[in-house]
Amino acid sequence: MLSRSGLPDRAEPLLPPARLRRPRAPPRPSSGGRGRAGPTSGPRRTVPPRSRHAGGSVPGVSTPDPSFNAADLRIAFVQASWHHEIVDQARVGFLEEIAELGYSADNVDGYTVPGAYELPLHAQRLARTGRYAAIVGAALVVDGGIYRHDFVAAAVVDGLMRVQLDEGVPVFSVSLTPHHFHEHAEHIDYYTEHFVKKGKEAARAVATTLSSLATIG
Repeated sequence: MLSRSGLPDRAEPLLPPARLRRPRAPPRPSSGGRGRAGPTSGPRRTVPPRSRHAGGSVPGVSTPDPSFNAADLRIAFVQASWHHEIVDQARVGFLEEIAELGYSADNVDGYTVPGAYELPLHAQRLARTGRYAAIVGAALVVDGGIYRHDFVAAAVVDGLMRVQLDEGVPVFSVSLTPHHFHEHAEHIDYYTEHFVKKGKEAARAVATTLSSLATIG
């Protein structure tokens, strides 16, 4: 009642409570255009979203330099002599896969070193010649029972990493270190086959890395 009649000392009535207020009248329809409050005078036009592939390129993804030609690049493949019949399978797999990726198998130069420990120095000397776009090192470091083979493996991988960072030439490792290796047919057959697989993986890593580096210049 006070909302309607007001207070004794005030002539004007009080505002009605929220639940007693009249709802606002809906806005009138717009006579044209696409007004916020009403329908448009014609059919609404749907604009398709812009494709992120517009213009033939994807934002943030670079393309290799036009002068990049995989078939012209030379690669060095350095492998240890120990367990040569097994380690050599990495080279076999590498050559097979690298040819499938557009590189020339004839441009892969092979080098042999006594053991895994000699890989980093050879990789460094090869990188400094400036002839090679990439260098791959392969070895099988086994537990001979005399020394800690994991220390040797760590030194080899660390050395190869240092070469690529110091010389600016990508270096890849197919240096495997089985926890227990025994000179019997089961292990020999397994690692012979496994090194073929690792060689192919190294080839794909080489191709991907060189293509990526070519976008940087």
